[in-house]
Amino acid sequence: MNEPLKSRREKEKQARYDAILDAAETVFSDKGYDRTSMDDIARTANLSRALLYVYFKDKAAIQMGIMQRAGQNLVERFKASHCPNDTGIAQIRAMGEAYYQFYREEPEYFAALTKASTVIADVDEKQACEMFSSRDELIGLMVAALEKGLEDGTMSKARIIDPTQTALYLRGALHGVIMLCEGESMPSDALIQHTMDMLSHSIETP
Repeated sequence: MNEPLKSRREKEKQARYDAILDAAETVFSDKGYDRTSMDDIARTANLSRALLYVYFKDKAAIQMGIMQRAGQNLVERFKASHCPNDTGIAQIRAMGEAYYQFYREEPEYFAALTKASTVIADVDEKQACEMFSSRDELIGLMVAALEKGLEDGTMSKARIIDPTQTALYLRGALHGVIMLCEGESMPSDALIQHTMDMLSHSIETP
């Protein structure tokens, strides 16, 4: 196949894939996931139902596509928060702030990532691998900051035995408190800042 033609077709395919996800995000927001049908998504995307099924086998696969978007959005936020000249403890704190802002500014993406573990068994292997790739990249960014903190002395070697486990603990703890604030309608900003202070103190050099 002529290379420019192949490239153009690939771009058109990607544009249609993105349009489907855009449409699904709109309909899910308006009607809710459970009340949305594939016909609703096809109609909003101005596509035939048959063409929609060429790209996604079902609604769960579309939801996973949105989760992939959400994961990449968060990865980019973590990268944007990164300042190479900052200490390790400052970098990990900045990622915590970025995570909270992700929740504040992209609540539907935050909710999508929260639901990821419940739908991942229903999608194909390729999408599952892509979802895990974003998660692994997020943890990798955190691990790099933790390792820098151990090297520059801002984090305690006695408290961080395994940087990967520590990264999972930090993200899980902050996520849990965010969910608590949402569920209880609590004054979130103060509690989130307190949580990040406590988490920072738990790993920093005394």
